[in-house]
Amino acid sequence: MRRKLIAANWKMHKTRDEARAFAEALRERLDGVRHVDLAVFPPFFAVPVVARALRDTPVIVGAQDLWYADSGAFTGEVSPAMVRDAGAGAVIVGHSERRHVIGESDELVARKLEAALDAGLVAVLCVGERLEEREAGRERDVVGGQLEAALAGLDAARLERVVVAYEPVWAIGTGRTATPEDAEAMHAFVRAWVSERFGGPVGSALRIQYGGSVKPANAAGLLQRNEIDGALVGGASLEVDSFVAIAAAAPGDDGA
Repeated sequence: MRRKLIAANWKMHKTRDEARAFAEALRERLDGVRHVDLAVFPPFFAVPVVARALRDTPVIVGAQDLWYADSGAFTGEVSPAMVRDAGAGAVIVGHSERRHVIGESDELVARKLEAALDAGLVAVLCVGERLEEREAGRERDVVGGQLEAALAGLDAARLERVVVAYEPVWAIGTGRTATPEDAEAMHAFVRAWVSERFGGPVGSALRIQYGGSVKPANAAGLLQRNEIDGALVGGASLEVDSFVAIAAAAPGDDGA
C-alpha cells in the first residue's frame, strides 16, 4: 500500500515567529500521526525557521515554488539551489494559483519540474481543471494535457521523486469539495495515464494527493479511498489542531 502523504501548503500566511510556533507544536504531536508522511510548505523566507524546528523528525519541509535557472537576472525568484540551501527537500510546482492567477504556462511548469528533479528535490506537481472545464466534460482532457506537458520528458526513474496533487480549481478555497467518488475517479485516471506511459509498476507506486478545501470534517471520506494517497491542505493546515486531525483521519500502511 502506498503510504499517505499529508502536506500543509501555507500559501502567503505566517510570520517567522508564527511558523516556528507551528513547527514546534507539530513536533510535539508527531507520535499520534506516525502512520502517515507529513510535509510542510511555508513561505520561502520561513523555510529555514521551520526546517530547524523540525530537524531530526520525519517531516518533509518544502518550498511553495522555485525558478528553473541556477542563477541570473530573475528578480524575486529563487533557484533550486537556494531552495535546498534554505533547508527544503521538496517543492510544489504548478499550483493552480500559479497557473491561473500568476499566469504560468504548462511549458514553464515543466521547466520548473525538471529543475526541481535535477536538484534532487521531491516535486509535488499540481494538476486540475476549472469549473467551466468540468461542466463541459473536459476535465480529463485538461488534466491529461497538464500531465503530458509536465511529464513527457521524464523517465520512470525520475518519477520516483514526483508526487501528483489533483486539485480541482473550483474547489480551492471555495468551501466546495469534490465528492470522494469524483476525486477517486480522477485519481484513477491519473494513475492509468502514468501506467500507460511509464509502466504499471510506476503508476502503482505513484502517490496522488487530493487538494481542494480538505478539512477535518471531510478528510476521512476522502482519505479512506484507495486511489487517494493523501492531501495537499491549504487553509485547514494553518492551525496545528486541524492539520493533525486531517492526518489522523488517514489510514496507515496496514489500512487502519
